[in-house]
Amino acid sequence: MSILQAFVLGLVQGITEFIPISSSGHLVLVPWLLGWDKAPLAFDTMVHWGTLVAVLAVFWRELWGLCVAGLNGLLAIVVKNRPYDRAQARLAWMILLACLPAALAGFLFEDFFEGLFGKPAAAAGLLLVTASLLVISEWLSDQERSMSGIGWLDAVLIGLAQALAIMPGISRSGATIAAGMARGMHREAAARFSFLLGTPVIFGAGLFKLLDLMGSGGLGELWGVLIVGFVVAALSGYVCIRWLLSFLARRPLYIFAAYCALFGLFNLAVALFRG
Repeated sequence: MSILQAFVLGLVQGITEFIPISSSGHLVLVPWLLGWDKAPLAFDTMVHWGTLVAVLAVFWRELWGLCVAGLNGLLAIVVKNRPYDRAQARLAWMILLACLPAALAGFLFEDFFEGLFGKPAAAAGLLLVTASLLVISEWLSDQERSMSGIGWLDAVLIGLAQALAIMPGISRSGATIAAGMARGMHREAAARFSFLLGTPVIFGAGLFKLLDLMGSGGLGELWGVLIVGFVVAALSGYVCIRWLLSFLARRPLYIFAAYCALFGLFNLAVALFRG
């Protein structure tokens, strides 16, 4: 793997992890289009940790507050009259609840999902699903609710959308934002919840890949490309989070739906041409 490939794929991961156009789909399709070999597991691990750093850099105050409130809320069950931020604790618990469907789906259907990562045509087709989800969410949403109003049903439905996004081509951020908007949330609030929800998910995915990496042997001569991929993913991810929150406060998701549809159709045409 070259430094150029590491830079390109780190950039792809950092941008598409947060912009609702599917990082997993792009990491399948971009190397396939360019005729590159599949990225090594060590690289995949490092770019995931890079995007985790991006989320932590933007949301570390909110995440710390959620962790403290959630723990204090649990302690308050044991110690009566212990003060804690009920709204923040409730939001922390909703985030944990929304993580469960993806964790369960990944555990039960790991082989099925892994098989899809070797099928570029499937990833291209699933980009059309992402496009449809984004458009439908704009049609359905009345955008009246804030993030603080999330209930257990909202968390479960958003969590199910996140589980669906394990498949390459279905955007995790796109599916969860779309689910939040379909439940009446403002775009920016749905995006903020999606990013907060993404923190344990990205951490879990990176940890899972790290454990696989530790069992598969050493890192070999990959340190240069690993550092490049990590840094590029972290920096581009940070910029994209900041930009997307500002964008969604003013504009709809249609541009991302159009991109997913066009890129998906282009890749399906290439797959048909290549046979």
